[in-house]
Amino acid sequence: MFRLLKNGDVYAPEHIGKADILICNDKIVDIAEHIDFDYPGTEVVDLEGRKVIPGVIDQHIHVTGGGGESGFTSKVTEVGLSDLVRGGVCTVVGVLGTDSISRNVESLLAKVKALNEEGLTAYCYTGSYDYPSPTVTGSVGRDIALIDEVIGVKICISDHRYAGITRKELTKLAAAARVAGLVGKKPGVVHIHMGAGKKGLKDVFKIIEKTDIPVKTFRPTHAKNNLKDMMKLAKMGGYVDFTASPPSGCAAIMKEFMAEAPDGSVTMSSDSNGSMPVWNEKNELIGIKAAESTGVYETMVALHLEQGLPLEEALKPCTVNVAKALNLYPRKGCLKPDSDADILVLDGDELKLYEMYAKGKKMMAEGKPIVKGYFEK
Repeated sequence: MFRLLKNGDVYAPEHIGKADILICNDKIVDIAEHIDFDYPGTEVVDLEGRKVIPGVIDQHIHVTGGGGESGFTSKVTEVGLSDLVRGGVCTVVGVLGTDSISRNVESLLAKVKALNEEGLTAYCYTGSYDYPSPTVTGSVGRDIALIDEVIGVKICISDHRYAGITRKELTKLAAAARVAGLVGKKPGVVHIHMGAGKKGLKDVFKIIEKTDIPVKTFRPTHAKNNLKDMMKLAKMGGYVDFTASPPSGCAAIMKEFMAEAPDGSVTMSSDSNGSMPVWNEKNELIGIKAAESTGVYETMVALHLEQGLPLEEALKPCTVNVAKALNLYPRKGCLKPDSDADILVLDGDELKLYEMYAKGKKMMAEGKPIVKGYFEK
């Protein structure tokens, strides 16, 4: 099927300006100032006055639900397809979190497979906060190398909920992920939940100093918990991930951080469907809520409209930067010929999400999802 998007103001994420985009099935065929194409059955969509950007890549979503820090009733529900569409999310990486007792990697993998069947692009990390890491095959390395959807391993450090992983064990985990990534042609990363604990990234820095494991193997998220260590890692050549909540507050911190950090080093993710617990100084739970899948998109908009970043710069942390970090570029994270047709259409000065195409399939029209998951009402 051919679809021709005409007259949109295209950000790829670099600003191209007014252009036409020709899509064939799931791929972008061409982008040009004017495309004449009259193949029978081609759908022509006029986007005059609207902006066109790459689809959001969200590398940290609890697709099977997170939480559980306040008993079984505090387990967050799994994400629905329409929830992701509302956030403009075309590519998702699923994670486990605190609870790997009543949740497991097998169910995470099954949910990721379901999201792929529903039209998105979905991956996951094996492991959780726990150590030794829960896996499907019994080995972190085998999970990463042999299971198509598994691209790395999740772990927790510097947090009162961590499993007591030592520096030596973290070194072995990173080495296993690194080698498995090479064997399986995957990123092979250690996706790190970094809490606000005393050690920060000290163990990671020591491993980088004492071993030959590349700095980019370590991918800490929740950057706001320790901005000093995160900046140090970024300047060493690593990637730093911000959790996009609350959007306005996150955008303000990100703008300041991005002004000093190396270009391309900053990404952001939503932590959607994970719990957002509030702890006091004694690490006692005093409140809890769930993150939403719209967080990344809303933070991107806030970076542009509230913090004054050019739109092409505001887009980078949720498009091209994360695509390169996960070895998905240029298939993902940009609008180019041969890229996947993951496309968002924005309406008005407030950049409201108007249309979404995931691998060429239309999933949102006039600001509303037009697809639902299997059991969504």
